[in-house]
Amino acid sequence: MNSGTRSLMSEVMTLAVMAVCAALLVANWTEVKAFSSQVLGIDLPSVTALDPQQRKAPAATPEKPRFKPVGYVELRPDPHGHFNTSIEVNGRSVTAMVDTGATVIAMSHRDARRAGISVLNKDYTARVNTANGVARVAPVTLKRVRVGDITVRNVRAIVSEPGSLNGTLLGMSFLGRLSRFEIRDGRLILQE
Repeated sequence: MNSGTRSLMSEVMTLAVMAVCAALLVANWTEVKAFSSQVLGIDLPSVTALDPQQRKAPAATPEKPRFKPVGYVELRPDPHGHFNTSIEVNGRSVTAMVDTGATVIAMSHRDARRAGISVLNKDYTARVNTANGVARVAPVTLKRVRVGDITVRNVRAIVSEPGSLNGTLLGMSFLGRLSRFEIRDGRLILQE
């Protein structure tokens, strides 16, 4: 082969390798995007024309990344737009609604009892303003609160009087200790 033929063959091979790489990138765009976001910290734009997974899914429920970091939780809203989740309080399961308007975790008396927290009448030493008026509460410290892969220790909380709260609110004493929490594409993202 003369030098002109070798040069032409080299260019053809280079273009073929580039075409194969581009095809692999397009075919695996979701994985490449998740990898770059989670491992490299680079957010690549969505390319709907190239990404069949995102084209199929509605905008509010994007496909979960395959490279999920440790200490990362995504919550979907319920039909009313609330983010409810199962949490572990001191190793026991309780259902809670995420509430960024609550200063601390607010537990119903029933949920506190379920989590092994014993509160006596004399423990209701604080008063809080609620949507229903002023209520007496018992300040407590929760040894461990876990949501999915996220664990926070020594979390301030309050326990409401029996019958005054119908559930548990996951408030800022937990959320404020995370590195981030945000709503993205209709989901609540929590990251330790």
